[in-house]
Amino acid sequence: MENRSVGQSILIYACAILLALFILAPVVWLFVMSISPAAQLTAKPLEWWPETIDWSRYRFLLSSTDNSAGQAFTAALANSLTVAGISTLAALAVAVPAAWAVSRTPAVGWSLTVVIMTYMLPPVALAVPLYMGLAEFRLLNSVYGLALVYLSILAPFTTWLMKSGLDGIPTEIEAAATMDGASLFQTLRSITLPLAAPVIATSALFAFLLAWDEFFYALLFTSDQRAKTLTVAIADLAGGRVTDYGLIATAGVIAAIPPVLFGSILQRALISGLTSGGVKG
Repeated sequence: MENRSVGQSILIYACAILLALFILAPVVWLFVMSISPAAQLTAKPLEWWPETIDWSRYRFLLSSTDNSAGQAFTAALANSLTVAGISTLAALAVAVPAAWAVSRTPAVGWSLTVVIMTYMLPPVALAVPLYMGLAEFRLLNSVYGLALVYLSILAPFTTWLMKSGLDGIPTEIEAAATMDGASLFQTLRSITLPLAAPVIATSALFAFLLAWDEFFYALLFTSDQRAKTLTVAIADLAGGRVTDYGLIATAGVIAAIPPVLFGSILQRALISGLTSGGVKG
């Protein structure tokens, strides 16, 4: 029994290490490309580690010189943070009450199903009406217009995700609070939302990632530095006749930092919600 337990432990750790290598290998290679000289990236045979480390691409992309590629990239980075942040907060503001209403009133659950069915439509099918709507309200090439488009995508998804988490919270807890004299708002603020903290954090993380990585609508509805997002800016780097793969890799590394930081913050909130949520008897 003891030998089998050791064998199982070895197998588990081996699988965990293989999974970590499978996930981290592309990220590590992306970073290596970002610090490798351009000639080394096209050399044959391929060299897996640069002879000299080159940080010039990071300085180039993060520069603030007027009318430079670095200024365009940092503007796109700021636009992505703004659009993803606004759309995520707006999606949560819509999803929390909507998910609670659908979860506590099963008779209207069909409405959420109908809304979710819109995900079956390809994005290109909605491009023309969305474009005409943004043009009508003069929101083309605007971070707020793009955030509004993303809200129409994120709100149904976060509502559906949050509703599944609220279904796991017993309604008896809310009923007991109501019997003790708590108002509906007090019950939601003091009981339901703290218990739902893990699913709210998960919904926020997924919403932020969806908005951060979206490319199609950002390409269609933006045209210059006022609203162009990071995904479009990276595509522009790859659009020239001579492509610097190291520069694209550098942009990818920088673009990965905000989601990683946001995920680490929400991971602590998620764990805190899991450990603090519950009923004290």
